[in-house]
Amino acid sequence: MTLFIELALVGIIGLATTSSVMIGAALGLYVPFPKKVLAGILAFAAGSLIAALAIELGFEGASDLQKHGANVHAAWAIVAGGFFLGATFYYGASLFLEQKGAAIRYPSRFHEYALDRKREAARAQIELLSKCELLRHLPPEELEPLIECVSERSLMEGEVLFRAGDPGDALYIVAKGIVEVVAESEPPRVLAELGEGQAVGEMALLGGGIRNATVRAKADSRLLVIGKADFDRLLNEDPHLAVAVRRLSHDRAISNLSDNREMNPERWANLARGSLDHLSRGEETRLLHEAGAGPNAGLAIVFGNILDTIPGCLVIGAKFSGFEGMSLTLILGMWLGGIPEAAASAAILRKAGFSDRKVFSLWSTVLVAGVLASIAGKLFISGSDSIAAIFAQAIAGGAILALVAHAMIPEALHKGGSAVVLPAVGGFLFALYLAMLEMA
Repeated sequence: MTLFIELALVGIIGLATTSSVMIGAALGLYVPFPKKVLAGILAFAAGSLIAALAIELGFEGASDLQKHGANVHAAWAIVAGGFFLGATFYYGASLFLEQKGAAIRYPSRFHEYALDRKREAARAQIELLSKCELLRHLPPEELEPLIECVSERSLMEGEVLFRAGDPGDALYIVAKGIVEVVAESEPPRVLAELGEGQAVGEMALLGGGIRNATVRAKADSRLLVIGKADFDRLLNEDPHLAVAVRRLSHDRAISNLSDNREMNPERWANLARGSLDHLSRGEETRLLHEAGAGPNAGLAIVFGNILDTIPGCLVIGAKFSGFEGMSLTLILGMWLGGIPEAAASAAILRKAGFSDRKVFSLWSTVLVAGVLASIAGKLFISGSDSIAAIFAQAIAGGAILALVAHAMIPEALHKGGSAVVLPAVGGFLFALYLAMLEMA
């Protein structure tokens, strides 16, 4: 068989292996396929890929090195080093692309990305709330609904926030600057100066009523605002928060406010950030559209898809030495895995505002990448006679293993729950059977 024919055949195999993504994209866009079934297929594919990596790349690569004179420790070190390097590169590149918009390819990856964005956006507010002795009476894990209702207000030097006699309609927390609490007397008398993290108008939060003093800005200031209507609504929706506020309104809690040191502000803030562990439907939709509308989102998705495709097809090309020597377990795992991956991706991309045509065009890049990567694998890292070739294949294997751990298994769990354990084991055992048939 001439080299040209081998390259043509291996390119066709790469195309066939990656063709399943178009089937998956069509399912995600047009067929309401059961999520648990797709999750089971993805778990099965993940199991088969793990078996292929362990046997065809890990064990066989180390065995080939031993045949060429390397001892067990050296052979393991070369293969393990390649796997580690490939996994590190894949993971770093994947995180970079996800921050540019590629996270919306997979629901599980987008969920993690969106939670990180939400926590980052709330970080500054939490840091300020953690310094407010009044709000630290609230359990940090109950802070999330409160954070969603916080707005901001700016005051110029000398500007009045509210006057004595005004209705108590909100709680204010000084984010930056200084405000003065002024008694309505002749002449007016400054009762207190409040700085960063201190609360103003807390009685509106606790019981309503009218303001008993005037508050004005001593310097240009920025305040966080929690409206009474928002807080009352949260009390009705969250019984735990209602209990916390009743405790907060107790006379003893107010009188001892300045002496309460039960929880360090930094620890309170850390617990509060950790409590931001879910997304409302509105938040998810907003972040999804923001990610999809990014200037580089489409390009990041393309590169993300290519990143997921290249390592496996490199190995397929490297292992090809005729149809009898094809890596069936690896081909099977990649082909099956492409269906649920593309289906989940197509559905979420549509939600992000991508047209059906653009979804198909984004996933079609996988076909091109599969052909080119398979040919490159055959040309540059085929054969097992070279330590460099074995090491290069191990690098590709590490990237595939990182893909399984980073995207495939989390996505299967996200859609199918813990029941995906069984198809994952089934995929591993089936791939092991195929490998044993090849060795027989």
